[in-house]
Amino acid sequence: MPTTEHEGILSELTPAFDVTRPDAHQVPFVFCSPHSGRVYPQHFIAQSKLDPLTLRRSEDCYVDELFQAAPALGAPLIAARFPRAFLDVNREPYELDPALFREPLPEYANAHSVRVTGGLGTIARIVADGEEIYREPLSLNAALTRIESLYLPFHRALAGLLDETRERFGYAILIDCHSMPSATMTKGIVSRPDIVIGDRFGAACDNRISHFIRDEMRSMGYDVQMNRPYAGGHITEHYGRPARGWHAVQLEINRGLYLDETSLERNDGFTRLAEDLAALVAAMFSDLPERLALRSAAE
Repeated sequence: MPTTEHEGILSELTPAFDVTRPDAHQVPFVFCSPHSGRVYPQHFIAQSKLDPLTLRRSEDCYVDELFQAAPALGAPLIAARFPRAFLDVNREPYELDPALFREPLPEYANAHSVRVTGGLGTIARIVADGEEIYREPLSLNAALTRIESLYLPFHRALAGLLDETRERFGYAILIDCHSMPSATMTKGIVSRPDIVIGDRFGAACDNRISHFIRDEMRSMGYDVQMNRPYAGGHITEHYGRPARGWHAVQLEINRGLYLDETSLERNDGFTRLAEDLAALVAAMFSDLPERLALRSAAE
């Protein structure tokens, strides 16, 4: 059960996520922004050895705002309010780092994944640039409370949106929205594309979906790569089940396009990028359902 301390933290994160629904759900799409949450509980800040701005280095700043065209044009958008540094819903529920906790982990925890080894499990040990978050180890109960009170409800809501969409349209397409540091903020990397589309190398969706997004963004002048360096995380892998009628694509946007990566303020490119993403969303809604219907009919 949550302690009084944990109840205080969770009260700051109520609701844990926002679901922005369209006036009418008109298209077989669901949009998700799992890492744009920017409500940092005061107790979490006090536990950290990092200042609030440094804690935000892992945040996909304003990605939920960049995709506001989705609900405006007919598809729901779910966005976490809690920050990725506090809890990462793009991980398995119990990818936990034993070095982070005072007590032994339960047997069902995945303590040896690549993400845990890198310090970026469900409860992150570091921020994205490698700095340690916490002053001292956490209690296991603190982690389990975050998972049970925030992680599991988020995924129940996301799965519910996908089921609702599939029941209405026969299938559902999840667009999982993220941002990535530019090369100037990433050690040892010379350049990064503007957009990376991840579809688990074709396993997570009908390839017409990911190829359509690639071609649309390239036609707007963006440098687009497929699956490298990001093929899609837990959300894309877990919900990308074409045989079940669930398709999933991860979009990674270079933060240098829209963000001052030092101050984390929107830069002059924000408006243009939001407009281009709105055009992408409109094109997907207009053209993709018909193309997928034609393929289904041919098969």
